[in-house]
Amino acid sequence: MTLSNYRCFADRQTIELRPITCLFGRNNSGKSALTRSPLVLSTGIHTDSTTPLDLDLLGEDIVDSFLDLIHGRRPHGSIEIGFTVETEQGPVDLTVKVQNIDEYHIQTVSLFEVTTNDRRLTLTWERNDPSDGAANYSFTGPGLNEHEILVRFRGLLPTAIESEKISSTIRDEILELSSRIRENLGTIRYLGPFRDRPARFYRMPTRMPDFVGPSGEHTASILAADLKRNQGGLIEFINQHFGKSLPDWSVNAVESSGLYNIVLQSKVDPSVEVNLVDTGTGIAQALPIFVQRALDLYTGTKKPILEMVEQPELHLHPAAHGTLADLYLNATLGTNARFLIETHSETFLLRLRRRVAEGKLAPTSISLYFIENSNGSTVARRINVDDAGNLDYWPRGVFSEDYDEAKLLAKAQLSQLSGPNAH
Repeated sequence: MTLSNYRCFADRQTIELRPITCLFGRNNSGKSALTRSPLVLSTGIHTDSTTPLDLDLLGEDIVDSFLDLIHGRRPHGSIEIGFTVETEQGPVDLTVKVQNIDEYHIQTVSLFEVTTNDRRLTLTWERNDPSDGAANYSFTGPGLNEHEILVRFRGLLPTAIESEKISSTIRDEILELSSRIRENLGTIRYLGPFRDRPARFYRMPTRMPDFVGPSGEHTASILAADLKRNQGGLIEFINQHFGKSLPDWSVNAVESSGLYNIVLQSKVDPSVEVNLVDTGTGIAQALPIFVQRALDLYTGTKKPILEMVEQPELHLHPAAHGTLADLYLNATLGTNARFLIETHSETFLLRLRRRVAEGKLAPTSISLYFIENSNGSTVARRINVDDAGNLDYWPRGVFSEDYDEAKLLAKAQLSQLSGPNAH
């Protein structure tokens, strides 16, 4: 995907979304803005709104207004987004520019460009009044350049072209490519850094969710529904495949007076149960991740999935960070999913590099980006990994804090030994 003039990214950024794509950098560098960008994009594809980006679907925790998406929050600014979608007929590249029209408090698609292997079709807004849901565009295609083409959009994609200036064949081709993009983009989902605190009791959901939710809020509902409607098949699958992450405990759902609670059950003495509320924060934060991975493997994933995850290691001991890396690695092998992961964990990245060196992970399956601020704008710098897990670049001072602290500790200790009261 590509982004231009988007939030803290003034210049064009190109991100290759491999099976595992990791973003890292210092605090407030722009990692979260980049991690969440596919979610923002999806509101312009999976939508019935005539607004280019249906931001009401996201809530204020993700973005407050379209103006927040424009670099510098310029009232008359625009953002540009591009991405490639794989389809049965071949890849389709889409580039769209969304213009803010401050006087109307609306936005419009000012550029729509779709490219296949041999053709490029472009619609450019002619800056007429778009407030009635339609606007005039110039069309550029093979051997053609026409003006005053009336186009109606649903989200970022055109749904109607009302003009005789271009042939019905070209009109149908644009609409067909738009449909292919909408149908093949797949599922885009997001798991934030702060998962919901568990409750002591839960009600049975009317249906079993297929995603734990942005805050992991559906985790308990998935387990309770599985116990009641699937005889605990998913729960058994979780304990069988992810038992190493909880060596002394297994996960279970227990019915009590029509309600359900989620417990950890001792493997040594099954009569010992601990409600999830009474466990450490790390377990409650990690459980949505394990449940989602198991659910995808257990039920299978038909459509492609892009899952964005912020700080999956949060509240977990560093010893568990490598296990998380393996969890996502295995998920790419067993499901039709890709992951865009923001992480602060050196161990997470080291585990991926180790798996490459061991031959268990192809270097082409991962991409690493260091997010850094440069002269008032943010850039995503690509770090390439070779077959031995070596890197072609590493930012100075990143993940060297423990080494720096150890040097300063040694210096302080040496100062004490050489001081006037030293023995």
